[in-house]
Amino acid sequence: MAKKRYRTEKDSLGEVKIPFNALWGPQTQRAIDNFPVSGITFNFPFGRSFLKAMGVIKEAAARANKSLKLIDAKRARGIIKASKEVWSGKHDDQFPVDIFQTGSGTSTNMNANEVIGKLATKYCGVEVDPNDHVNMSQSSNDVIPTAINISCHCDLELLLLPALEGLIQAIDDKSKKLEGVTKTGRTHLMDAMPIDMSQELNAWKSQLLSAQESLLVVADKLLFLPQGGTAVGTGINAHPRFTKEFAKEISKLGKVKAKPSNDFFRSLSAQDTSLQVSGELRNLATILMKISNDLRWMNSGPLTGLGEIELKALQPGSSIMPGKVNPVIPESVAMVCADVIGNDTTVAIAAQSGNFQLNVMLPLVAYNVLKSINILSGALTILANKAIKTFKVNNKNIADNLKRNPILVTALNPVIGYAKAADIAKKAYREGRPILDVALEETNLSRKKLEKLLDPANLTKGGIKK
Repeated sequence: MAKKRYRTEKDSLGEVKIPFNALWGPQTQRAIDNFPVSGITFNFPFGRSFLKAMGVIKEAAARANKSLKLIDAKRARGIIKASKEVWSGKHDDQFPVDIFQTGSGTSTNMNANEVIGKLATKYCGVEVDPNDHVNMSQSSNDVIPTAINISCHCDLELLLLPALEGLIQAIDDKSKKLEGVTKTGRTHLMDAMPIDMSQELNAWKSQLLSAQESLLVVADKLLFLPQGGTAVGTGINAHPRFTKEFAKEISKLGKVKAKPSNDFFRSLSAQDTSLQVSGELRNLATILMKISNDLRWMNSGPLTGLGEIELKALQPGSSIMPGKVNPVIPESVAMVCADVIGNDTTVAIAAQSGNFQLNVMLPLVAYNVLKSINILSGALTILANKAIKTFKVNNKNIADNLKRNPILVTALNPVIGYAKAADIAKKAYREGRPILDVALEETNLSRKKLEKLLDPANLTKGGIKK
């Protein structure tokens, strides 16, 4: 006799057929049937931290409810054991609901409640109801925003911030090695006054340090948790002490200093903090785009471009042009940055969808912010390890370009005036000659004096001081 493929369960709307071996229940199945949109679920590559957060939330809630004597010890133990399995990743395949679902994320919350309820019933030997027991003192409306906060904080702390620190350190190490390498500065992509290459890299480092500081501030804001606001922010059906007990349990489980939100109405109706996180990620992406493009320009050539540096050859650059090698790492990073900037636009639109007491694009916020954190983490790591640490400086090209740079004449402005200096620069450019030789012909200054005034290394420090 053929094995039964489906089982039938009931919810408040009636009977539902569910795959026989599935751990989820009727509300999850309805969501599967209702939202065959993208095939992207919270089991997507960057969603593991969100599913982990869901398991941690359910465990912390069970512990808080047990402490407050709202649930018996047997059921609490069953929920805790099942929740641990969820947050450890054992049941990721049991979360099949599409990201593009009900905007509160109720389907994903009920998915967790049903899976944990079924497992807990098996473990403790008495019925554990998804709504009455697993979801006790909770609502989807505070669980999903809390899961967003916890998962984003987790990925920032464990992935992005360490990767960012790694890039900052790599740039700092490289800048120290390149101190004293004087090169042509550029504004508007045109030749400008000289700078030390370490100054150029230190500017990148300074940008990244500023981004790091802002990310640390917003990461701390994520630890103010919405859990306890329940349906609309009033805390209906939750014990008065539940929010503090829950935050205490989360702090133990996550080894963090979680606190209840200082305004549950705001935390449920708005996604301001998520938008701040996304905005800081966009800012970091903008910085990385600048660094990537600087590297591409500096590497351009090797014969007809700037050719100031040589990025490590990692793969053939063309299917038709033999010997061609491209700056693949900066290109990869730049594409990540473009995606993150697009994700931020999505999060901004989603954050506008806080209607009255609830934001109704919560799964979309989670998806895009977590995706941005994760792909930026990867981009930071490859940029540090495969571009910054490994590029070589082409000292000959840098010196040749610097010698011919007519803009060095700027240093003579205080001595001969702007107009005369401009004439010298134009002549040097027109004749393709070093600025020193032309200045020697066009002024009454000695070679020794001109060499001192036009010394590129000295000009990186602001030139001769009176």
